[in-house]
Amino acid sequence: MFIAFNVFLVGFFLICSAYFSACETAMTAYSKPKMFSIAKEGSKKAKVIIALQEEIGLVISAILTCATILNSLAVAVTTELFSEVLGDYALFLAPIITSIFIVLFAEVLPKMLTISNPENVLLPSAYFIKYVYIALKPLNKIIGFIAKGIISITKLSSKSGNEYQDSLEELKGAIALHKGVNSEDTKKEKEMLQSVLDLGAVQVSSIMVHRKNVTMLCADENISNLVEQIMNCPFTRIPLWSGNTDNIVGILHVKDLMKAIKKDPELKNLNILDIVLEPWFIPENKDLLDQLQSFKVKHEHFALVVDEYGSFMGIITLEDIIEEIVGDIEDEHDVNPWNGIRKQDNNSYIVDGAVNIRDLNREIGSNFRNDIAATVAGLVINSIGIIPEVGQTFILYGYKFEILKRHRIQVTLIKITKLPQEEDAE
Repeated sequence: MFIAFNVFLVGFFLICSAYFSACETAMTAYSKPKMFSIAKEGSKKAKVIIALQEEIGLVISAILTCATILNSLAVAVTTELFSEVLGDYALFLAPIITSIFIVLFAEVLPKMLTISNPENVLLPSAYFIKYVYIALKPLNKIIGFIAKGIISITKLSSKSGNEYQDSLEELKGAIALHKGVNSEDTKKEKEMLQSVLDLGAVQVSSIMVHRKNVTMLCADENISNLVEQIMNCPFTRIPLWSGNTDNIVGILHVKDLMKAIKKDPELKNLNILDIVLEPWFIPENKDLLDQLQSFKVKHEHFALVVDEYGSFMGIITLEDIIEEIVGDIEDEHDVNPWNGIRKQDNNSYIVDGAVNIRDLNREIGSNFRNDIAATVAGLVINSIGIIPEVGQTFILYGYKFEILKRHRIQVTLIKITKLPQEEDAE
């Protein structure tokens, strides 16, 4: 009877220890976004788990304290049980045998069963874990205080330097692990989600339309000539300048011009400056997320980018930011259906020098730096330190860049070829 009772106690302690081990794994392995989603649906248990996450160190400490006590009791009872049969050898053999059972049944097995679906263990145990945490909180605070003292003495750190960055990296990792039925659709979803997360790290200067590619009209011209130019222009919003191209006096919306012409078909009293919108200037270092919010607040779709000296750099539109997320959006009025990148048969690409580096990376799967230049031509010039001649080739970042065309000092067309890994290494 005594032996049977001791065997029962050992089994009970191991089962309880296995349960705490499963709870420990569940607390560290559960999906935070999934738990937030469950809590949003009204689950009180999920809300308890989220609240416990704020004190995850003390919660895990409480769980481990219970598991350690149970394992120690199992060893003690087993030693007493074996002493009846093995005598003095029990002090040596009982801990070894019990440790094998603890590792197998109270550690490895429950963790393996829990890791695949930790929420199934965590949610039913939410209140129990909470009560255990509350009951052992004073003890674990003392243990935590001692642990912090040891950490301070050894000059180690238990905290991350940037919690926001850690959270962002965790979210990016979740996106990278995302899987779907259609691999092509899944790839596009990943790219869009990644682009959304990167909006705050990309400046408007990186995706703006440079001033040399912006269609602008002189407000000082004859009204008839100006109207004719506007009618032949494919854009609905056109910057107007006066005196010099840095002096932007307004943004003309074609719809406003049409209304004015309807009222004055002969253009006798039409003054173009009376119907233009006030130009909106933004700094070139403004990030896309901030600019997107500004577009929403101001109910505007068009902004002029200037540098620190107030010089006109280019334009950015709401469509530019949306395209940064979803890719190129072409409509029936786009004047240049070629996006500046053409794939060749030999795993190379013909690229316009004005192509944005971020667009190139997305198109060909490269990872060129966009912090030293906004365009491919700028990347080449900044990397080699000279303005290259037609026919010159350069090995940069594992790719061969061949200069195909140049207009004055501007590199206009480049052939980019991915090098084999062994050649890249050289």
